[in-house]
Amino acid sequence: MPRESVDHPAPEGAAPQPAPRKKRRTAIATQPVERIQRSLFGEILDWMLAPLLLLWPMSIAITYLIAQSIANQPFDRALEDSVTVLAQQVSEVDGRIVARLPVPARDLLRADDIDNIYYKISGPNGEYIEGDVEMSQPPADDDRNAVGTVQFRSDILHGSDVRIAYMQVDVRRSTAQRNASPRPRLATVQVGETLEKRAQLANEIIKGVILPQFVILPVALALVWFALSRGLSPLSELQERIRDRRPDDLSPIDSGQVPEEISPLVRSLNDMLARLSQTIAIQKRFIADAAHQMKTPLAGMRMQSELALRQDDQLDIRRSLEQLAKSSESATRLVNQLLSLARAENQQSQAGGMVSLELSELARTVVQDWVPTSFTRRIDLGFEQPDHPIIIVANALMLRELISNLLDNALHYTPHDGNGRVTVRARVDEGGGLAILEVEDNGPGIAAAERQHVFERFYRVLGTPTSGSGLGLAIVREIAQQHQATVEISNNPRSTDPRNPGSLFRVGFQLTPRPHSIDDIG
Repeated sequence: MPRESVDHPAPEGAAPQPAPRKKRRTAIATQPVERIQRSLFGEILDWMLAPLLLLWPMSIAITYLIAQSIANQPFDRALEDSVTVLAQQVSEVDGRIVARLPVPARDLLRADDIDNIYYKISGPNGEYIEGDVEMSQPPADDDRNAVGTVQFRSDILHGSDVRIAYMQVDVRRSTAQRNASPRPRLATVQVGETLEKRAQLANEIIKGVILPQFVILPVALALVWFALSRGLSPLSELQERIRDRRPDDLSPIDSGQVPEEISPLVRSLNDMLARLSQTIAIQKRFIADAAHQMKTPLAGMRMQSELALRQDDQLDIRRSLEQLAKSSESATRLVNQLLSLARAENQQSQAGGMVSLELSELARTVVQDWVPTSFTRRIDLGFEQPDHPIIIVANALMLRELISNLLDNALHYTPHDGNGRVTVRARVDEGGGLAILEVEDNGPGIAAAERQHVFERFYRVLGTPTSGSGLGLAIVREIAQQHQATVEISNNPRSTDPRNPGSLFRVGFQLTPRPHSIDDIG
């Protein structure tokens, strides 16, 4: 893998390249959509009452059908008795079928004030014998077992709906008649009745059943309202308990005092409170660290400014101003690293921003940004990459921060005597399925006993001649943890100076399967 020096900036005499035109983007103002807040009480009440109100008419219809069936039973039994009594009066006399109806039988067939009663007696061939001639004959039935059995049918007679009971009866009464004619002589006896009394009874049954429901339904609605209010009362109690908390109370909510159905909500709230508490703790730690670390450069800047104000010699004033500029640069660098560390810690609990990206190209762009600094410090900065893309899932902004801090650390500790070398390398470890990012230098290196401590914030190795905040590698660790990556430190195996063994920082990312083309990179 050849080592390439990163392109230098264009010399001063070179013709400037035209800047690309920026496309003007028109902002479209959109009105925020107002979301209507729904009531849980009202929604549950709707889901409970809507089926109840829909089932109520169905219940009335079913009750009416059942009432009709109940009302038909006693009247059908009365018709059956009438047919049976009438059939007993039908006989054969001298070869003719006659019906001798006594007074009780005729009283039984007499119409009352509500219903009309009709009867008809027909001979074996359907010939009319007595009764209402307009009553139709029942359907033919060849079943001999039906003789003497009462059957029912519905029909229309004189423009009214009637219920008819009919029966076939053998008119051969005596044994001599049966011996004379082996075939039975069947007469058909029918008794019909209009349906007014049946409808009246069904209506009475409906009234007896439906009218109490008009009283029961409001009571049921009131009970549903009361039960729902009682059932949702734990939510109101939970609301009061949360409202009565102090603003700084982020302790977990006791889930043992809420119903089982609300426990998942309470657990989610406790998880959110834990994350919020962690975020606040991070912010407090950041503010405390920033305040503590900013004391020194600010105190130095104030001292140098006061010293410059007291000086009359221009040379002394210049020295004070130079020290003031160095302190200002140190304070600026400290603030930037504190902000980077806070941003990395804040991103640690978020999954957003993770996309598929090409590691080597991203590393190349970051290295190019540090070329001017390497020229200023007389350090040879190089970059090595394979001839195929290395795809990982990462946050591009945080990954640039990681590489920048590794480069800053390497350029900071590499000798500025013209012999310093820093190399950034991107490669693939096929055996471990890792994408490897390496930053190596030929500086003084880091002792093995110190390698675990250098990732702690504000930790600096004793005896280090250069200044620093001790935050760069802490930022690297935070971002690596955010990406589930590993960071290792070792001596630079390519260093040939025993006094400067150099350092090799190796960051291992999970490798994403290689895409078929660069367009597949998200």
